[in-house]
Amino acid sequence: MKATIDTTQINLDGSHAICKKGGEAVGYQRRKRAKTTNILPITDGSGLILASTKLVAGNHHDAFELEVNLKASFQSMKRLGICLEGSYFNADSAFDTKDARKTCFNYGLIPNIALNPRNQKKVKRGRKRLFNAGIYKNRFVSERSFAWIDKFRALVTRYDRREAYFLAGHHIAYAMINLRHVIASQQKFQ
Repeated sequence: MKATIDTTQINLDGSHAICKKGGEAVGYQRRKRAKTTNILPITDGSGLILASTKLVAGNHHDAFELEVNLKASFQSMKRLGICLEGSYFNADSAFDTKDARKTCFNYGLIPNIALNPRNQKKVKRGRKRLFNAGIYKNRFVSERSFAWIDKFRALVTRYDRREAYFLAGHHIAYAMINLRHVIASQQKFQ
C-alpha cells in the first residue's frame, strides 16, 4: 500500500455532521442552524485518507486545537512509516494560523495554506508567505473523499451519542475508501 500513497501533497479539510440526539463532542453551530460535530480528515494527493483528528464540537471553529490535532495526526502517520518530509500541506484559509504553519515546518512539511485576512490591520513585515495556487487547486481530492464518506448514511447525520462509536464509524469508512484505491491500483497492474 505504501507504493500507492502520494505524499507530494497532503490535504486537510473539515466535515460537519448534524447531530440529531446530542451526545459527546456536540455543539450548536449557527451557520448550520443545528447541533454538529466536526472531524478533520487528512488525505494524500490521490484521495487516500491517511489520518484524522479527533471529533470536535461544532460550536468551535475549524482551527480549534489545531496544533494538538495536527501533531497527533503527523505522529501517527510517521509511526505508520509515511514520509512527510518535503510534502506540501494544503488547507483552506480557515486553517491559516501561526500554530498550523509552525507545526508543518517542525514536521518538514511545506505549508500551502490560503491566506486569511482576519486580524490583519496592516501589511505584515518580512518574507511573503509561500502559496502555490497550482498545487492548492489539487485539494479537490479531499472533497471527493468527503463525497465518498457521505455515501455512508450513518456518518452524514449523527445518531450516536457516544463519541467513540461515531469516530469508529468514520475509521471503518476510511478503511473501505482506502481499500477501493488499493484494489483499483492492483487491477491496473494485472
